[in-house]
Amino acid sequence: MRMVTSEQMRAIDRHAIEQIGIPAVALMENAGRAIAEEVLAFCRLRREGRLPEHPAETIRERQAGTNGEERDSAQEHPAEHWLILVGKGNNGGDGLVCARHLADADVQVSLLYAEEPERLGGEAGLQHNIAAALGLPGEVYTPGAVAAARSRGVTGIVDALLGTGAKGAPRGDYASLIREANESRLPIVAADIPSGLDADTGMVHDPCIQARITVCLAFLKTGLTQYPGAKAAGDVIVRYIGIPRALPPGFAAEVGVLLTEESLRGELGVDPGRRREADGHKGTYGHVLLAAGSLTMSGAGLLAAKAALRAGSGLVTWALPEALLPHVLGAVPELMLAPATGDPGAGAWNAAAAPELLRLLAARDVLAVGPGLGRFLGEDGFLRAVWEGAPRPLVVDADALNVLAAANGLAAWQRREAATILTPHPGEMARLAGLSTAEVQRDRIGLARHFALQHGVTLVLKGARTVVAAPDGRVFVNVTGHPGMATGGSGDVLTGLIAGLLAQGLNAVQAAAFGVYLHGLAGERAAAARTGNPASLLAGDIIEAL
Repeated sequence: MRMVTSEQMRAIDRHAIEQIGIPAVALMENAGRAIAEEVLAFCRLRREGRLPEHPAETIRERQAGTNGEERDSAQEHPAEHWLILVGKGNNGGDGLVCARHLADADVQVSLLYAEEPERLGGEAGLQHNIAAALGLPGEVYTPGAVAAARSRGVTGIVDALLGTGAKGAPRGDYASLIREANESRLPIVAADIPSGLDADTGMVHDPCIQARITVCLAFLKTGLTQYPGAKAAGDVIVRYIGIPRALPPGFAAEVGVLLTEESLRGELGVDPGRRREADGHKGTYGHVLLAAGSLTMSGAGLLAAKAALRAGSGLVTWALPEALLPHVLGAVPELMLAPATGDPGAGAWNAAAAPELLRLLAARDVLAVGPGLGRFLGEDGFLRAVWEGAPRPLVVDADALNVLAAANGLAAWQRREAATILTPHPGEMARLAGLSTAEVQRDRIGLARHFALQHGVTLVLKGARTVVAAPDGRVFVNVTGHPGMATGGSGDVLTGLIAGLLAQGLNAVQAAAFGVYLHGLAGERAAAARTGNPASLLAGDIIEAL
């Protein structure tokens, strides 16, 4: 599933209207009908008692429903009465079309205009004229109008106030309308995006509509994929409105992609089933070298190593401080262990370990460094030697990222010829980019894309809705996962998983994208298995669910 910024959506709209010749009014008609169909589907689920207590905050595409079924369900529930909040732009025009189709399905509707309807122009003005000719009841907003409508039996709200073209926080009557809608506690269906949400970043202004459902039109907007916008949007349903799915020339490399089985196959050429060849052997599936763990953080290395095996890597060697080796012997019998520090008395890494790592790497396919590494004297020289001397793909995580950041940022490190994957969480990303964590979270997709392009790396910006940015500008967003994965060691599992996929021949972008997808999917499975208390999920449970 492709996702676009507001600017890209405007360009796609213009191309469809001006170059292809699709009338703008036809697109508005399709958009309003799609919103109405989703409102009717919501009414049907509510009538049948099949609505979950809270939205799942999922993203999915849906084709148009069957009009006959929707009409019947509305007739069987005549108590439905929806209030349509109408802004002055095209978003308001979509809402007016929605109102017309709801009324045609025998749902009672009321229109509440944020401004005098005479101010509506273009296609939105045309839709106002049609609504007036049909006698759809409407009024211009005055304070308390939403509460008054609820007292008249309104059962739901359609937010058609502000679309992707709106900038900054809602003001004046728009702000008052949004606050009243949220305070009503009625279910809200947002047209395209919730009013008050930044369509590009997912940041929410004050105020912002808190939608139960967002009916996103034509293409998924990037801001709906990132928190806190994802929470404000509720369940996101992407609906086709007649704009061709084939992008205009030059757009393919710029448009982001939501990670699904279909996009993994189609956009990345990855087999989500991870099928094995009948005549394969352990050498067929690569050999991971992992530099991780210290005396006080040995579990991080163990988790990453075990995850690399579960990823399907044929062989995994865990390089670790020599003093740590006796403590982990046999913990995972399938692992090979290699003392790397050359100091039998120390449980920490040292600069002298770099030559031994590079020697080991000569007979292996990929190196992952960082989980549980700790901070130590000579860490900069150690990591520089590995960074500059490793001829194989490199995955950098945890303390290795902090070493990169401490040495004047990535700009001070030479660009590697072999593939490089960085896997920071927001705090580590803030140190790498010289920003605050809040600044990182304010525009995760934009920052990740810029950083990956600037430094020629594949970046995995972890967190809810992990972002994978490629060095060629492509961006992928993952929507698998579970809140229970917010536990120590989860990131170490991801590092091992990505390294294991790299070892099997996937390129850096494939391995990073597929790795975060599988990681989240395993987290969902592990949480589902702990039905009594998914908050008790451990990183090891994720490995077992791979």
